[in-house]
Amino acid sequence: MKIDSHQHFWKYSASEYPWMSDELACCRRDLLPDDLAPLLDDSGLDGSIAVQARQIPEETDFLLSLAEKHPRVLGVVGWIPLCSPDVSRYLDQYASHPKIVGFRHVIQDELDDDFILRPDFQAGIRELGRYPLCYDVLIFEKHLPQTIAFVDQHPQVRMVLDHVAKPQIRADEFSVAWAKNIRRLAEREHVSCKLSGLVTEVRGGLWDAQMLRPYFDTVLEAFGPQRLMFGSDWPVCLMRSSHRQWVETVTSWIASLSADEQAAIMGGTAARVYGIA
Repeated sequence: MKIDSHQHFWKYSASEYPWMSDELACCRRDLLPDDLAPLLDDSGLDGSIAVQARQIPEETDFLLSLAEKHPRVLGVVGWIPLCSPDVSRYLDQYASHPKIVGFRHVIQDELDDDFILRPDFQAGIRELGRYPLCYDVLIFEKHLPQTIAFVDQHPQVRMVLDHVAKPQIRADEFSVAWAKNIRRLAEREHVSCKLSGLVTEVRGGLWDAQMLRPYFDTVLEAFGPQRLMFGSDWPVCLMRSSHRQWVETVTSWIASLSADEQAAIMGGTAARVYGIA
């Protein structure tokens, strides 16, 4: 099975998606499963995992309602208030749904760089660990040291790093600090990594496969194919790349790998980590 492990759906309104800057004007419209389906067909992908884009429980309900109607939405990474004393109530509510595969919090937007180490957030993750669900880690590269300390405290929780921790990508400078910390994080075997989101982190906007190749090579070496998964970050990727262009970029990078390794990156890892049959 070939899986796009990271994409979003929404019914657009300016009040609910204030993070959509002018640069994301292409996303300021309704984007739903019927819009993604022909792109999956074009790229030969079987289905996708829908990831939260709003930090309200209603976002989880919205994505699950889409997944119930559209079989190619294979799983949902939702949102619940992980810092809330009532987090167990939310987990009990959602954990039994067959399409829920995990939850995410937008750590990158928190003003406190140490948010991921807050006691109330840590308590929520411990509660999450009582269920066979994943936690998706959305951070900037500056948060990697705190994230390493965080994942060390939760070895029972399967973690998935989104967008390779969003390195600051420049044409003439490779982020050595990012690479060092990525390798340290990858030593934790309960952490996997999504090969997604790179194109939107390029400073200046212009990119090609050769510019981004060192970032792919780093995560491939660090995590290996069995803990690396393809993701498009559609429709956010549209500010820099079509869905097909990103699929073709990744498939060109993995062409020299074995058939089993390619299959892992293009779907096998996501299916295993997220528990998709």
